[in-house]
Amino acid sequence: MVTLSPLSLRHLFPKSIKTLLTLNPNHIQIQTHDTNPDAKPKSCPKLISRRNASAMALSVFIVPHILPPLALAAGPAAGECELTVAPSGLGFCDRVVGTGVAASKGQLIKAHYVGRLENGKVFDSSYNRGKPLTFRVGVGEVIKGWDQGILGGDGIPPMLSGGKRTLKLPPELAYGSRGAGCRGGSCVIPPDSTLLFDVEFIGKI
Repeated sequence: MVTLSPLSLRHLFPKSIKTLLTLNPNHIQIQTHDTNPDAKPKSCPKLISRRNASAMALSVFIVPHILPPLALAAGPAAGECELTVAPSGLGFCDRVVGTGVAASKGQLIKAHYVGRLENGKVFDSSYNRGKPLTFRVGVGEVIKGWDQGILGGDGIPPMLSGGKRTLKLPPELAYGSRGAGCRGGSCVIPPDSTLLFDVEFIGKI
């Protein structure tokens, strides 16, 4: 049984971004004018320190152009979704009900996903890689909550291709007490974690 699927655990965190700031503080001036209407306007150049100039450049250029793309890279945000909990403990909510064919056990399918911890931290996303996950559903190639959440059963309707569903997996249907991606005493998915997945069932292959 493959224990780390559907997570590739190849974390595609953004590469380091080197920003070259070549601002000359001598070129930054603030024009001030006397509020007295009879007085002649005068220019009062004030120098801004290089530290403040750098901060200004970061807020003007980096925040609008860098942060939004990184926020979107993980894939669709979770948003509010009322979960139905099955007897197995698996929570599910259909955001989009598919119109295609349901997957059958052992069938090779592909799906996009975003995986989050309960605190909202994204630990893996196929959207970041630009390639959906391919696996045989219902035969243990992925964690139990995924097989059940896609195939259905135990009060859960099967997903239809084209559908999007949020799954909430208790630890026993995810990585249990062992966690995942553990190294040097730190785990990407801590032991006994409840996980949230936004799954997009693309269809069979």
